[in-house]
Amino acid sequence: MGPWQLWLERLLASADPVAAFMRSAWGWPAAESVHFIGLTLLFGSIAVWDLRLLGMACGVPIVAFHRLVPFAVLGFMLNAASGSMFLMTEPDQYIYNPAFHFKLLFLTLAGVNIGVFYALFFRRVRALEPTARAPAALRVIGAVSLACWAAVIICGRLITFYRPARCFPDEPIAFIATCIIR
Repeated sequence: MGPWQLWLERLLASADPVAAFMRSAWGWPAAESVHFIGLTLLFGSIAVWDLRLLGMACGVPIVAFHRLVPFAVLGFMLNAASGSMFLMTEPDQYIYNPAFHFKLLFLTLAGVNIGVFYALFFRRVRALEPTARAPAALRVIGAVSLACWAAVIICGRLITFYRPARCFPDEPIAFIATCIIR
């Protein structure tokens, strides 16, 4: 996977206008702020929906929580846009980073979980009595969703703790420990 990562790093690093903005005095802080606003919208909306599926706030109809979906989508779009800016500015700090790899894995799993929910279960939710407890399959969907999104957040935070370094020119990046052992 090394040569492919090196190619991707060089491709992303060629986004000069994005990097110029991000390296300005306010670029990175502005993108971080947008990222956290997006995270708040996304996780806040999804978490209350998932908690309702798990049985909390049973006095509120499950479908009422579906009105929060546009906020979750907006949050996801803000995160995707700002996250892409981080990636294009410092591709070497993400492409080789296992925390970033796990973040993408959990993001993918969360997406598959959402797809399964809408493909197989959403009609059942609409047919439920307003204050009914969700069936077991929906509770599993909610638990998986909460776990995946929490893992995305945790892995995103861990990215800053696993900074890769280049051992030798024109080689893929490795971790400092790998360079020392060589």
